[in-house]
Amino acid sequence: MQNDPKRDFRRNRPPAATWRSVATRATMGAAIAGVMVTSPVVAQQTLASDRPNIVLMVVDDLGYSDLGAFGGEIATPNLDALIADGVQLTNFYAAPACSPTRSMLMSGTDNHIAGLGNMAELLVDEQRGRPGYEGFLNDRVVAFPQYLLDAGYNTYMAGKWHLGAKPELLPASRGFEKSLAMMAGAASHFNQGGAGVKNPKASYFDGMEPFTLPEQFYSTDFYTDKIIEYMKSEPADQPFMAYVAYTAPHWPLQAPRESIDKYRGKYDAGYEVIRDARIARMKELGLLATDAEAAVPNAKWPKWADLTPEQQAREARLMETYAGMIDRLDYNVGRIVAYLKESGKYDNTIFVFMSDNGAEGNDPEQTVAENRAWLAENFDNSTDNIGNANSYVGYGPVWGQVSSAPFRMFKGFTYEGGIHVPAFVTAPGRLKPGKNAGLMSVMDIAPTLLDYAQVPQPGTEYKGKQIEPIKGVSQVAALSGQAAARGAEDTVGWELFGRTAVRDGDWKLVWSNKPFGTGNWELFDLSTDPAEAKDLAASNPDKLAEMMKDWDAYQQANGVVWNEGLVDQMYYSNNDTHFDPAQ
Repeated sequence: MQNDPKRDFRRNRPPAATWRSVATRATMGAAIAGVMVTSPVVAQQTLASDRPNIVLMVVDDLGYSDLGAFGGEIATPNLDALIADGVQLTNFYAAPACSPTRSMLMSGTDNHIAGLGNMAELLVDEQRGRPGYEGFLNDRVVAFPQYLLDAGYNTYMAGKWHLGAKPELLPASRGFEKSLAMMAGAASHFNQGGAGVKNPKASYFDGMEPFTLPEQFYSTDFYTDKIIEYMKSEPADQPFMAYVAYTAPHWPLQAPRESIDKYRGKYDAGYEVIRDARIARMKELGLLATDAEAAVPNAKWPKWADLTPEQQAREARLMETYAGMIDRLDYNVGRIVAYLKESGKYDNTIFVFMSDNGAEGNDPEQTVAENRAWLAENFDNSTDNIGNANSYVGYGPVWGQVSSAPFRMFKGFTYEGGIHVPAFVTAPGRLKPGKNAGLMSVMDIAPTLLDYAQVPQPGTEYKGKQIEPIKGVSQVAALSGQAAARGAEDTVGWELFGRTAVRDGDWKLVWSNKPFGTGNWELFDLSTDPAEAKDLAASNPDKLAEMMKDWDAYQQANGVVWNEGLVDQMYYSNNDTHFDPAQ
């Protein structure tokens, strides 16, 4: 039975003109290269004279199609309303995993420069001691909230940090005036339980002081309470920047029972029905071409009909819980919006929202093998108990592929499902609502927000110290419909866990290990193949050679330690993304 898929399926820098930002040499072709699907136009006469407040919301492991405005069936009215009032970013990219993305967000540069060339938990011998592989946000970069703080902004943070836990690395040392932060990558949503046998108790800091969670705690509610508390405390004559870094919907899948039960029976129809419905809605919303094909899930993962009724019931409950987490997230975003409207601050606030990577299809038990006994001994993961504080589960690769629709794979991969994430910018009075299909990167957020705040970038020196400059691109002009998101000579690259990718216009070069990829370089035309299903490397040798040069340039410019054998040393890259739905 071990190999039966019906039971076991979870178990020297180039010239700046050619390499500007880590990001790419065109947007998605003439039709996508910074051109709006619906071009927002800045209403210059309505711009507030005061510098805007900023609310930056980052969620953890949200899939591209999970929100209603991106095709999902989960009720997200508050987020959908913000999207309707803003600019929906349909071609926005993060890193394949959380802390690398957060380093790019804070620094405005590539994760290999900012210190998270690999996650601290997964560093291998070849990477240790190398610049850019410190495993925390290093001192070669300045976190952009520091610039805002220096310029008179009040800066607040609540939620997941994951960029270093020593005193000099805490949010309070990196530009946040007030902060309540979780240090690690994951933890219980209901108490101070940690993510595994090595860290069974999660670490939190209130500013510079260790913090013990209150008895009544749910992560999404608590972070929202804290950020609203901070915003209420800000002086009336000063703008603020509030960074709320939700840990939902990262596993363990946990939510208040009333949030989960809203979705009881919603997923009984199974993977294929839910995924097909999402893809149909995405086409109706203009997010996907009517003739576009979606990625086909890995053949070793079973179809819904392959499962027993008991297995189906368990799988449905996993997705109900995941949906409940997102539902609760949306409710709390609504609380933030309501406060800002009631206080008269909404119209002078810029909202930025993004997921830190694609959906999480890697099971927590399989991703960290040493956690298996710990999970079995300390949690009740029976079907009826899923979602409670004493359960600890993920929803596995097939639901992960549903959340990633229409893309291939999910978190941990440089295929579209791992890095192409939902995002939007809402700026009442500054941006006309619409969609923007220009290629944008998480690195662009820092320079964009600094521009909106009228804070100049410091270049290569800050307070007498040499620093790495911001490599992202300010998207203020692109968001207003006045410019392309990127120039025709820009190229975007990624590397994490030994997996790589480069974007050059519509073209994308990818390397991934077997059995997920071919173990060779693959070439895709995303304008006709967003699912990355048709490898064109053999039929386009000239383009392949050109993009291999782009990869070499990216690797050199960012100090990337890479070879084809690197992936074999990392459990995140080697776990089989299989699971047993009956456990």
